[in-house]
Amino acid sequence: MTEAILLVGGKGTRLRPLTVHTPKPMVRAAGVPFLTHQLARARAAGVDHIVLATSYLAEVFEPYFGDGSSLGLRIEYVTEEEPLGTGGAIRNVASRLHSGPDDPVLVFNGDILTGLNIRALVDTHESTGADVSLHLTKVTDPRAYGLVPTDETGRVLAFLEKPQTPEEIVTDQINAGAYVFRRSVIDTIPSGRPVSVERETFPDLLSAGAHLQGMVDSTYWLDLGTPAAFVRGSADLVLGRAPSPAVPGRCGDRLILPTATVAPDAKLTGGTVVGEGAFVAEGARVFGSTILPGAVIEPGAVITDSLIGTRARVGERSVLTGTVIGDGAVIGPDNELRDGMRVWCDAKIPAGAVRFSSDQ
Repeated sequence: MTEAILLVGGKGTRLRPLTVHTPKPMVRAAGVPFLTHQLARARAAGVDHIVLATSYLAEVFEPYFGDGSSLGLRIEYVTEEEPLGTGGAIRNVASRLHSGPDDPVLVFNGDILTGLNIRALVDTHESTGADVSLHLTKVTDPRAYGLVPTDETGRVLAFLEKPQTPEEIVTDQINAGAYVFRRSVIDTIPSGRPVSVERETFPDLLSAGAHLQGMVDSTYWLDLGTPAAFVRGSADLVLGRAPSPAVPGRCGDRLILPTATVAPDAKLTGGTVVGEGAFVAEGARVFGSTILPGAVIEPGAVITDSLIGTRARVGERSVLTGTVIGDGAVIGPDNELRDGMRVWCDAKIPAGAVRFSSDQ
């Protein structure tokens, strides 16, 4: 097993404004673009050739990763002219694969942080003779996901859309976004049009009698599609809860990148990351948050479970909880921003303009 496809073409609309200038896989998690963690874990599992299926802001990937040699990989890039969906993107890069018809090809979604045992998924695929094998994970509330029931041997029985009633919840197993395809199966996906593997390819294969195998691996798994999830994923990488050989430093309560400046009495905890060239002033307290490169946190600011964009500024004594501040935005002193607030890139909020409590 030497080849993989990484699907990194999505627009990341749920993550805006983080993705206004940066494609979702290139937003920094634990100090490096999130995609770096996926590439490093694939390499550690024995993959040496990866094709990136790009679309949105495709031009930023290759200047950063080049030919992949710095990660011990050979990376190629294929850009979709029009979005093709998950299945269409896989089919669109098929010509770059070197595998034989029966060889396994790994496929990863570019927004999943997981501790999946990649080798075990490939071993399951080969030992069962499956056409496609899927990583499945168990969730406590499966209503937001497509369900994948299996028999006692792990063979997939059906693909069920998001359940609407309790009676429709027949399993707690969901599609976790990592697959192994038999190479020849990829060639059966229609080319030149949008195709969803979840809604079209997998159900059609099942109807045609193909062998789809599920492997339940309930180690760490997180869909990084929302700002809150992305912030949590970054913190979990720093804390060591989510495994990655690409974290640029020792796991612990905080990660301070080279050229960042943090005042001696500033308090950083909960897996906080301070990016290159960022500045955290005296008396600031930052918990479980990501401070991207060049951002400034002024004295006495309190930031919890938030992401502060590149070159953004948070004013003195401002309190931010569960918020996202876009690149270049300025939050004046004495503001209070809370759960779910998103401040757009380059926006400016005057001193004391936003509060959720009395000014006393």
